[in-house]
Amino acid sequence: MSLVAFRFPVDRLAGRRYPEAPHPFRNEFQRDRDRIVHARAFRRLEDKTQVFGEGVSDHFRNRLTHTIEVSQIARTAASALGLDEDFTEALALAHDIGHPPFAHAGEEALNAAMSRFGDCFDHNLHALRIVEYFESRYARFPGLNLTFEVREGMVKHSRDFEPGERPGFDEYLPGLKPPLEAQLIDLADEIAYNSADLDDGYSAGLFDLEQIATSVPGYGLLLHDARTRFPHVEEGILFQETLRKLIDLLASGLIDGTRQAVLASGCKDVGDVRRCDRRLAEFMPEPAAVNRHLKDFLLRRVYSIEPLQVERRRASEAIWKLFDHYMESPHRLPNTHRERTAGLPLHRVVCDYVAGMTDGFFRRTLARELPPDNLDSI
Repeated sequence: MSLVAFRFPVDRLAGRRYPEAPHPFRNEFQRDRDRIVHARAFRRLEDKTQVFGEGVSDHFRNRLTHTIEVSQIARTAASALGLDEDFTEALALAHDIGHPPFAHAGEEALNAAMSRFGDCFDHNLHALRIVEYFESRYARFPGLNLTFEVREGMVKHSRDFEPGERPGFDEYLPGLKPPLEAQLIDLADEIAYNSADLDDGYSAGLFDLEQIATSVPGYGLLLHDARTRFPHVEEGILFQETLRKLIDLLASGLIDGTRQAVLASGCKDVGDVRRCDRRLAEFMPEPAAVNRHLKDFLLRRVYSIEPLQVERRRASEAIWKLFDHYMESPHRLPNTHRERTAGLPLHRVVCDYVAGMTDGFFRRTLARELPPDNLDSI
């Protein structure tokens, strides 16, 4: 059954911060999607770590390829449910643009550095600042001037918040849930990174098919079916067969689970979804269990392995050093950032500068500013 009654109506948008005339052949969500794709911050995702650094292999995902995979899964789910595909795609493409260099290690290091000043770093808040201020492409306004709904979805896709809980987000309807299109993003993100990290971990030789089957209920059935159908195929191709089936299992579970949750909720329209006491995008029970066990398996067999832990420690230490360097020598900041210190605390300006760097630019900057700390090894 379609959930078209819960599709966000593009003709009832709250508008843009700076009014613009309609486009002759693209609706507002399509324009937002295209502005995100053309943004510098989006392009920079190509040189930002997902899980494995560039020193391991050039076959693994980076933050940009991950984003494309999230977009594909989220758009498929939106289409199957009768929701707005363009709205969903815009949110999926924007969901990681606020990530700093070196993945979650970079985010944790910047947050720790900012905590010394009673402040914090949050990649969703940074993403909002990027599309509101840092992207400079238009003569009539700063930022990308995205619709309110896309900006709201960017800050709410992964968690809800109450009035006053997150002051930087107070204009984005605290206390209310986001539309279903935004609720899909976090779980589409999980499907994308869990399946991708399984793929990359297998390619890195961290585990074999039997070890996955032993730890992830449901995967054994997929493996048995693939071996029955393709008894003579080599193990690498067999893995790819099971991986596709795994993605299908999880994506179908998200579609069916969301449909069932919405119909059982008693909600009648988008407004009811906003006022609901819980999120309605969810997996069916069996796929939810598979997803949970898969996350546990990846935590043990991928994320906690010593080589990755060493990379994270090196990245964190390097970010702290560069952050402190600019705090002690703000004259070393580029002119455009140095000028911003007239209206913002220095620690916020330094944080924004470092957070916007790609992995490669960070390494080059560190080598120039603090030569003994060149990080070619991370």
